[in-house]
Amino acid sequence: MENEALLEKFEQLAREQQPQELRSFLDHQLITDIAELIYEDPDQASLIINNLTLSRAAAAFRILEFPTQEEIIRDLPATKTAELLNELPPDDRTAFLEELPAQAVQELIKLLEPEERKVTLSLLGYKENSVGRLMTPDYIAARAHWTVAQVLKHIRMYGKDSETIDVIYIIDSQGKLLDDFRIREFLLVSPDTVVETLMDDRFVALHVNDDQEDAIQTFRLENRVALPVLDAGGVMLGIVTIDDILWIANEEHTEDIQKIGGTEALDEPYLDMPLMRLIKKRVGWLIILFIGEMLTASVMAYFEDEIAKAVVLAMFIPLIISSGGNSGSQASTLIIQAMALGELTIKDWWRVMRREIVSGLMLGSVLGIIGFTRIIIWNQFFHTYGEHTLLIGATLGVSLIGVVLWGTFSGSMLPLLLKRAGADPASSSAPFVATLVDVTGLLIYFSVAYMFLQGILL
Repeated sequence: MENEALLEKFEQLAREQQPQELRSFLDHQLITDIAELIYEDPDQASLIINNLTLSRAAAAFRILEFPTQEEIIRDLPATKTAELLNELPPDDRTAFLEELPAQAVQELIKLLEPEERKVTLSLLGYKENSVGRLMTPDYIAARAHWTVAQVLKHIRMYGKDSETIDVIYIIDSQGKLLDDFRIREFLLVSPDTVVETLMDDRFVALHVNDDQEDAIQTFRLENRVALPVLDAGGVMLGIVTIDDILWIANEEHTEDIQKIGGTEALDEPYLDMPLMRLIKKRVGWLIILFIGEMLTASVMAYFEDEIAKAVVLAMFIPLIISSGGNSGSQASTLIIQAMALGELTIKDWWRVMRREIVSGLMLGSVLGIIGFTRIIIWNQFFHTYGEHTLLIGATLGVSLIGVVLWGTFSGSMLPLLLKRAGADPASSSAPFVATLVDVTGLLIYFSVAYMFLQGILL
């Protein structure tokens, strides 16, 4: 209701062409409300940004989705675009530019001030998905021989240009990081205290070429609002802040969920994605899964004579296939999520395998007992399976144990194998594991059937 009122008021002021009232109205709204207003009325996005003060325009622009940002930049006058890009923090500006085509990036970089251009080109020079692309060079640095009073004076002079003043970094004359301090550590000691006497030379830092996913894990473990970024020689290049990490973590999580669902990661919101590109993202996996399921048909054709001799076996094929696929999908989803959260690594493969073998045996036994019991009870009422009821029940029960065991084993090991090979573990999606287990599950089922029913029904 409140959003509707804001939208109605904005549209009224826009229609009446009252620029002063419009600017006053927009400047009194929260940044999140401004973003919501833009999403509600995307055709007026550039008008909204153009009527905000520069700092508020940059604050609103940086939290918008990329497609909306792109539309705004396309519609803004060149002078306003230049002001906006120069006002954006370097990391947010880099995140926006790296999504654009190279030609557009070249044109926009020309609009930057010399110092901002230098910083942006430096950040764009780091490999994609590296910490270097996330960092900002705007931070507060102090020297070990300063007093606390000098540090606080330095913060008051230059703090407004820093991404955060929660953490102060101590560097030497070559720019190497020596230590870091939370601001409260300076506020709670005497102003005459020399910084060097407070140092313990213990700090946590990221490397400029670290993967962004590694940075997410470090932030999660260290509970920091910002972390320094160093080069190979220990020289401090910038910082990465928690807001950027949260944004990246959300993107990584969304990407993993899409891959687990059996599709390529979408690089735009679902409703903004052109239909043909959306189809292209989905069709590849569907073709792979379809070809995989063809192998299932081939296995059934191979055992055609056995199915003809014992038609009762065909009745339980969907049950076998679904049980194996479900158990494999469960295992792969659990392992992918655990790896994403840093709860396990490739080194834990043996522990994972032992747990999943035990889990597979127990889960398979539960389903096997239920399947065996169902056949016995069903035969009591409907006499469906005749004199070989116990053997058919045993075939189903043992097959379920084998198929579920194989499903949990393959579902848990496949993400680890992909990670070991340097691929994305999320690619071992639930549909992919299910298709793999479908084919092998039938082999297990008919092999068990031979063991129990050869010379009787087969």
